Amino acid sequence: MSIEIPGQGQDAEEVPMDPAVTLELFREWRAPRFGRTNPERMNNPVWEWLIRSKISAFSADEIFDDSACYEGPGWCFDRFGQSSTKLRDGRTVMIAGEHEDFYDSDFYIYNDVVVVHPDSKMDILGYPADIFPPTDSHTATLVGNRIIIIGCLGHPEQRKPGTTPIFIFDIDTLGISKAQTIGTPPGWIHKHTATLEEGGASILIQRGLLVHSGKESSLVENINDWRLHLTDWRWERITERNWQRWEIVRQDGKPNHIWHIRQALWSREFNWEKEFHDEMEKLRVELGASPDLDLLKILYCPAIPHEQMPKVEEEYNVFRNKVDGIVVRYVEDNHSIQMTVEGELPQPTVEVLASDLREKMVILENAPIDMKQL
Repeated sequence: MSIEIPGQGQDAEEVPMDPAVTLELFREWRAPRFGRTNPERMNNPVWEWLIRSKISAFSADEIFDDSACYEGPGWCFDRFGQSSTKLRDGRTVMIAGEHEDFYDSDFYIYNDVVVVHPDSKMDILGYPADIFPPTDSHTATLVGNRIIIIGCLGHPEQRKPGTTPIFIFDIDTLGISKAQTIGTPPGWIHKHTATLEEGGASILIQRGLLVHSGKESSLVENINDWRLHLTDWRWERITERNWQRWEIVRQDGKPNHIWHIRQALWSREFNWEKEFHDEMEKLRVELGASPDLDLLKILYCPAIPHEQMPKVEEEYNVFRNKVDGIVVRYVEDNHSIQMTVEGELPQPTVEVLASDLREKMVILENAPIDMKQL
C-alpha cells in the first residue's frame, strides 16, 4: 500500500521551503549514510523536508545552488523499488529503494526505513550495512508484528546467485534481523510478487527476475513458484516448469540497438522527420549501416505457422505468439532478447524459432550474434 506525501511530483521551484532547513543544515545532511546502531534514529529537518516534498536529489541541490552540494549522491525520497506497508494502527512503513540508475551521479540504493504516523509525524531509521544491506525491488509482507523483506537486486558485488536474501523488520523494536533459511530458494530474485497464504504460515513467491551469474546483464525470468514456510524458514519449490529458454546477445557483449531502432521506426511512422533523421544517423554510425526498419516489424514473426497474440498494455517490451497452441514469449532489454517456450514443442520447431530470431538480429545489429540456451 502507498501513502500520499504532500508535494509529490513538484518541480524544485514549486516546492515550499521549510524555514528550519538552512544551507548549513542542508550541507550537513545532504549525503546518504548508514546507521550505526540497529536502528539509529536519524530524524532531521532536511530529510523530513525531502520526504514530504519527494523531490529528486538534483532538484534539492538546485534549490541551494552551492558548490559544496555537488560532491557525491544526495539523499532523497524520489525512489523506485521501495516497498510501502500499511500497518493496522495506521502507520505506513516504507523500506529502502533506489534513486536513479548507476550512470547518474545521484544513483544510490538505500537501506533505511521511514515510518509515517497517521498524524504525519515520522521516524527515519538507519541501519549498519552489515545488518541490512542496500535493498531495492524487494517485497515486504506483513505477518503479525513483523514485516518479511524478501529479495533484492542491490549492487553487483552483493549479489549471490542461488541464494535469496530475507530480512525481518520488527514493528515493536524497529530493528532488522536476517532470516536463516533451509531448503532450495528461488535464487537472487527481485521484482517478484509475495502473497501471504491462508493461515499466515507461508508466503508464495511468483514471477520476478533472477540474477543468473552475478552480472546485471544475466537477468532471467523466474518461471517457477516457491513457498517460504515461516514456522521453520523452509523453502519449498512448488513447480518444475521445464520450459526451453533461449537468449540472443551480441557476440561482443555490447548492448543491442533494439530500443533505438524502434524509436526510428516510430519516428518514421509518425512523420517526425527531424527525430527520424537524427536517430537513423546515429544508428548508421554505431552499426556501420542503416538498419532495416521493416525487418524489425517482423522480428517476432517466425517462418513457421504461428498466431500473433495481442500485446498486454503494461508490457511494453514483451511479445507473444502461439505455435501449435503453445505460447512463445519474447522479452527485450538493452542487452538481450530472451525467448521462452511455455510448454512442449518438437525440438526442430524450437530450433527454427531460435535460429530465425538470431538471423534477423544479425542483420539488424550488423554484427555477430550468439544464441545460447538458458
